[in-house]
Amino acid sequence: MADLVPAPGTVRIPVRGGGFFPVHRIYCVGRNFVDHAKEMGVAASASKVDRGSPVFFSKPADAVIGPGAVPYPPATADLQHEVELVVALGGDAPQGILPVADAGAWVLAYGVGLDLTRRDLQAAAKAKRLPWDTAKGFDHSAPISELVPAMQIDDLKHSILSLSVNGEQRQRAALEQMIWNVPEILHELSKLYALRAGDLVFMGTPAGVAAMQPGDTFIARLEGIVELHGSIIGR
Repeated sequence: MADLVPAPGTVRIPVRGGGFFPVHRIYCVGRNFVDHAKEMGVAASASKVDRGSPVFFSKPADAVIGPGAVPYPPATADLQHEVELVVALGGDAPQGILPVADAGAWVLAYGVGLDLTRRDLQAAAKAKRLPWDTAKGFDHSAPISELVPAMQIDDLKHSILSLSVNGEQRQRAALEQMIWNVPEILHELSKLYALRAGDLVFMGTPAGVAAMQPGDTFIARLEGIVELHGSIIGR
């Protein structure tokens, strides 16, 4: 029997050196830098946070958008940026919990992206102890760079993640400041989901999140590895 509506196309991200990465799911990590946890009021100090378990949320696969124009979303007056390392999985992980020591083998590539957030909607939902999907999972909420194969990156741990808006630096931190590193996050995700080829993981943001307005230009960087250039348009 024929489909009653056209099948949606698969979102694909260019990979440096050739080819494309078809997106299956997008997982996001919350509060993965201590300074950002303090900034959001969930850590007592900039040097200590209860490690506990990581916080996860999702975005739809078609929230991905490449370099260039990013539409300002509806229903918000406070669109905020969160620059993040993005991890791309290149194979289906085995059933069961993925050991930390083995998790890195499933990483195909890395990129840099923005977890765009309708902060006013998030704050309103948090105040009522309601889910805040509408604050995170909206159209065009996951701008991302091209992906760089992991084998082309020598030293990810000491890489610097940064974001400038209109030429002014707003966020900057070393990836070694993450509370949970990439293998640890994949291990924790595997307790909850079957990790598959095509999955993306946005690894959390450092301090310095702030509002963006139509007309703003931005450059997100995994310094020395890859950049994402774009601008916010319309309202």
